[in-house]
Amino acid sequence: AARDERPARRRDGRVELPRGAHLVDEGGLTFEVNFSERLDCGLFLDHRETRSMLRELMKRTPGGSFLNLFAYTGTASCYAADGGAGLTTTVDLSRPSLDWARRNMERNGFVGRNHEFIQADVLQWVADRRHEHRYTWDLIFCDVPTFSNSNRMHASSWDVQRDHADLIISVSRLLSRGGCAIFSCNLRSFKPDIETLEKAGVELVDITAKTISEDFSRNPKIHHAYLVTRREDGVTARELGL
Repeated sequence: AARDERPARRRDGRVELPRGAHLVDEGGLTFEVNFSERLDCGLFLDHRETRSMLRELMKRTPGGSFLNLFAYTGTASCYAADGGAGLTTTVDLSRPSLDWARRNMERNGFVGRNHEFIQADVLQWVADRRHEHRYTWDLIFCDVPTFSNSNRMHASSWDVQRDHADLIISVSRLLSRGGCAIFSCNLRSFKPDIETLEKAGVELVDITAKTISEDFSRNPKIHHAYLVTRREDGVTARELGL
């Protein structure tokens, strides 16, 4: 999608507020939403508890690093930064979404070179980082699309049921020692390939129930969420408070 080139308003002379956008507060943070100019409003309400969980997990490693994959408007990055992340890496294929993520971060006071925004095909980017063996993060959030066949992707298509195991394994290889990731998807019928993941030394714990807020309790399959750790690290969900 092309970036909206119409004049943008400014809030307090600091961070632009695009036409049709409004500001909302959540968890002590401020986010930009847009209900009139865009199909996507900018905030996935069903992941409110997940975002809070990421903030608490980040507090375990003050000054640590956070990676947000398929980052959309960067709300998870804001929560991680609020939890004390010294470095955030926000990755998405969409330039408008990354611009939105940058505004969300700036509006909450998270600015500077330690907060990077990368426009890339997430699947290819993760594969490249995995094989370079030079990059690790203490906490990773990976909220994947159910399906994609964008012509900007390196792969011909993405299907979460078919392709999730390889991605989760790759994400686990980007974790620093003792680190963890949260993997989520919206496919109601999703079934993780536990056997393949276990063979690769990946521990998967279903934490979906802990990420569903009360206002979504009547529709608990709104998303699936899993804690991802590496078996060799011996980190348990209980130790992480999950």
